[in-house]
Amino acid sequence: MVRYRQFAVVVGLAALLAAAGCGSGGDQSDSSAPEPLPDRHRQSTPGPERGGETRAQDDPQSTFAIDVDTASYGYARRLINDGHRPDAEQVRPEEFVNAFDQDYPEPGGDGFAVHVDGARLPRFHEAEGDVRLMRVGLRTRGEDAGTREDAALTFVVDVSGSMGEPGRLDLVQDALHTLVDELRPTDSVAIVAFSGEAEVVREMTPVSDARPLHRAVDALRTRSSTNLEAGLVLGYKVAREGFRPGRTNRVIVLSDGLANTGSTRADDILERVSEEADKEIALLGVGVGSEYGDALMERLADRGDGFVVYVSEREQARDVFVHKLPATLAVRALDAKVQVTFDPEAVRSYRLIGYENRVLADEDFRDDRVDGGEVGPGHSVTALYEVRLTGESARDARVARVQARWLDPRTRDAAEVYESVTVSDLSGGFDAAGPRLRMCYAAGFFAEALRGGGAVPLDALGPVARRAGDDTRDPAVRDLAALIDRAADLD
Repeated sequence: MVRYRQFAVVVGLAALLAAAGCGSGGDQSDSSAPEPLPDRHRQSTPGPERGGETRAQDDPQSTFAIDVDTASYGYARRLINDGHRPDAEQVRPEEFVNAFDQDYPEPGGDGFAVHVDGARLPRFHEAEGDVRLMRVGLRTRGEDAGTREDAALTFVVDVSGSMGEPGRLDLVQDALHTLVDELRPTDSVAIVAFSGEAEVVREMTPVSDARPLHRAVDALRTRSSTNLEAGLVLGYKVAREGFRPGRTNRVIVLSDGLANTGSTRADDILERVSEEADKEIALLGVGVGSEYGDALMERLADRGDGFVVYVSEREQARDVFVHKLPATLAVRALDAKVQVTFDPEAVRSYRLIGYENRVLADEDFRDDRVDGGEVGPGHSVTALYEVRLTGESARDARVARVQARWLDPRTRDAAEVYESVTVSDLSGGFDAAGPRLRMCYAAGFFAEALRGGGAVPLDALGPVARRAGDDTRDPAVRDLAALIDRAADLD
């Protein structure tokens, strides 16, 4: 799907949950491209094989816009813990993978570093032929929260009747109170509430004058229907009136996504605010609630090149609003894209795990009129591939070249970084692979199993995640293992 630039709306706080890293070798950041593969490798006619695989001889290039959404994992986690399996269409494997921290090294400068690794598949993974797991990782340089630009934040809060359920508006209010206390005195906050209509609860106010902001948060009360369109239109108007040149200007929408009044289509809603957005006021979004409008929120993220996160617990929301949001308001890379070029002499076919809604035409990789994704400081992005080798290549044969391209957020100059991966790089045993790679495998194929994929049984994925959790000592990975076990019990 090709999405042409109208404006850049960054939807979500998901990248705020993914402050890990990317990049090992391949730090050759340059606006020029590396030497291309021979023309015979650059055919653009897709040739899917069985199981969604693409024949490398027919179409050696896989191109997609970067996506750091995690809402799909967050909402699936809520449903499974409540004893329900998510609908297959609500499960997006890339969001499961990107919900977890990575250990990629940071690049030395702005933009991305590229990290590519992989392994053989575990013995229980059902696959014919010589199939390997390949992980593509990107990371941006982090930023000291004390040196970030001041922020002007407009919160657009859903106060419709459905937000009265415990774990919705009360969770939002708690997080906003804590955030106001943690922001700098030189930051500014405005609050817009919407139900059937929208209203300004508090105009743009310096955080140094925190008392009226706290009163505005306390005054939020649930009402009637959900007119998300009205909320965003007014929110952007308030943000434009309070716009601060040289600052980070954001609209942050908090909702269960169950729009039922006004326009309920993401495209129509975003069209109403396109002039206000125009890459100067980005939209962040967070979803809440046991019933959640995943389709609308995901479409907002996809259509606006952004990302969205779902939160269901008070401590989780506080972590997003307090520890991640203030430190990650800046943007490191605009319109970021990835292109992986497989060598047909070594690769028979390949399959990208997820990213269906972010796929781009190969020729759009260097077309800067075509939107990519926006990524903030210290964020990591991961994509997994199943790669079926021809079985005829030496260990040092190149499997693929991975390129990332992005625009500098200040100058709009394009830059690229690239790295190559060989057969040898993908030849290690799965059990000997790094714990974060094994974690990615467990998360990605957990999502595939929830979507009805039959390559890996859930009862085999649980131990993989559990061992990765023990090795990393990461509570989130241990929670993944427990979640897989709960999902298996629901079968």
